Amino acid sequence: MNHCGNADRHWRWATTLVLPFVMLASQAHAQTPVAGIYSCVDSKGRKLTSDRPIPECNDREQKVLNPSGTIKGKVGPSLTAQERADVEAKERAELEERVRRDEEKRRDRALLVRYPNKGVHDGERASAIAQIGVVKKAALNRVDELMRQRVAIDAEMEFYKKDPSKAPPSLKRQVDEIAQSMAVQGRFIADQDAEISRVNARFDEELVRLKQLWALQGGAAAAAAAKTR
Repeated sequence: MNHCGNADRHWRWATTLVLPFVMLASQAHAQTPVAGIYSCVDSKGRKLTSDRPIPECNDREQKVLNPSGTIKGKVGPSLTAQERADVEAKERAELEERVRRDEEKRRDRALLVRYPNKGVHDGERASAIAQIGVVKKAALNRVDELMRQRVAIDAEMEFYKKDPSKAPPSLKRQVDEIAQSMAVQGRFIADQDAEISRVNARFDEELVRLKQLWALQGGAAAAAAAKTR
């Protein structure tokens, strides 16, 4: 079970799907003029008015007036390309952070559903390690069998102790095959030991977070119970 890998894929997918729409909406909002009379004082101190955004005042705030002369709203200053890029980068970072938090909440809910208490978590850890242990035990049994075969072959090789070159090719082949099989089983057993370490590390990591979630859940339940008294 690889929660982290799935979570990362879900996060990247959500960010890729949503972000273009956010950027387009932001750009559309920035480019849509507000109906009204635009008024500003440009960099030369001139008071300008127009029925649309005033280019000479792109670097400063422009008031949007009603026909009566009252202020309807304000726009600008217009952003430079770099400023727009900075705003988009900020919006993208905020979106990614929201997606990350949502994904973290989803993982937390899934953890609590799967492991409502420490006993359930401990039980699943023991079960996972036991399954690996069964596979490892089979490999150890195979090693014992190979060692017995090697003892028998060594006994036969005693006849050729003075001149091993006279040993039958089939006997030499068996010695090589047993050595190769022992090496294979040794690597397999080492892999199972590494898998047990990985499983324990995963459950240890989950347990750290679960203890926090159980505590929060217990506090919320206690608060709810206190309100009903």
